[in-house]
Amino acid sequence: MEQLHAHEVLHMMEGNSYSESSLRKAIVDKFGECQHFYACSADDMNVDELIEFLKKKGKFMPVRDGFTVDVSKVCSHETGK
Repeated sequence: MEQLHAHEVLHMMEGNSYSESSLRKAIVDKFGECQHFYACSADDMNVDELIEFLKKKGKFMPVRDGFTVDVSKVCSHETGK
């Protein structure tokens, strides 16, 4: 299965807030349990690894009931996909 860029998840998150469990469910519902992801500095991440990676990279912004994507922290290069 071809890996998807983490941007796909970040764009999915725009305008929505999540807890870690609701984000995991949203990712699995949209992309599938077995989907793997890559980013600028990591690849072959499963859903749980991706969420942890995005947290460590500061891609999430706290909101009242959880977090959302911090669009100012999304790199703007083309993924070629």
